[in-house]
Amino acid sequence: MNKIKTNLNRIFSMELARVTERAAVAASHYTGRGDEKAADQAAVDAMRSELNELDIKGTVVIGEGERDEAPMLYIGEKVGTGNGPEVDIALDPLEGTTLCAKAMPNSLAVLAMSEGGGMLHAPDTYMNKIAIGPGYGNNVIDIDASPEENILSLAKAKGVPASQITACILDRSRHTKHIEGVRKAGASVHLITDGDVAGIISTTNPLDAIDIYMGIGGAPEGVLAAAALRCIGGQMQARLVIRNDDEESRALKMGVKDLNKKYDLLELASGDVLFVATGVTEGSMLEGVRFKDNHITTETIIMRSTTGTVRWIKAQHALFNKFE
Repeated sequence: MNKIKTNLNRIFSMELARVTERAAVAASHYTGRGDEKAADQAAVDAMRSELNELDIKGTVVIGEGERDEAPMLYIGEKVGTGNGPEVDIALDPLEGTTLCAKAMPNSLAVLAMSEGGGMLHAPDTYMNKIAIGPGYGNNVIDIDASPEENILSLAKAKGVPASQITACILDRSRHTKHIEGVRKAGASVHLITDGDVAGIISTTNPLDAIDIYMGIGGAPEGVLAAAALRCIGGQMQARLVIRNDDEESRALKMGVKDLNKKYDLLELASGDVLFVATGVTEGSMLEGVRFKDNHITTETIIMRSTTGTVRWIKAQHALFNKFE
């Protein structure tokens, strides 16, 4: 198997930025228009087209769904020219479709790449997740502990009272006990409507004032977020949430042997990892796509686990090119 060497990492960093830029611009034409399906399809079409121009032997391991559910960028689909290294691709052409359709913050075009076998082949089910940013010792958080216990443990590790801890949680009825536990511990809750990839990454950014992420969201988004944490640091644990026989069958088909396994960060994303995201709508991490006179501007973040490098790229695209 050909592996991604360091010099190729640098090349693919820029190439992958072009992939997410194009998907973000395509989706941005539907920002605020209320049509989630059209926005998502535009992003999928653009991302797939750009991926197939890369000199890679890519396999989609986290995608739009299984082959019988998604005609493009489905799990197992081969992408790239077929030349170059064998790589796994995890992607969400439009993370936060509802956010885009309603012109709300933090909608992103997201993609991660690793050596073959570097990312968990997660089924399109739910996943319970807990994550914190870098700078802490081991065993600060535990997905099997209560929300209150995790808040108190994190506050102790940070050397602050629990009242100075903020937890990011998806605003869903299933998280009622999470919210109650966090507030019982004395901490505050930052609720988000969608976009838990951005939510988990926010734990690494001091400017976001988010200390911990917890709750149940999509398993594919969990792997994408883990890829980002592998690059910039942090801790994460996760466990699949299997709700019925169909989901159990799909998980087993994808090679999951222990349905109750507690995954740590390295089991979700390992080896050399690249993570790239471009803002679709304005957000705390990235600016959204902007149309100005005769050009389009985008902002993209690129992360590399090999070096821990994080780059922000602000790009200007002429309207007469393929982005129009």
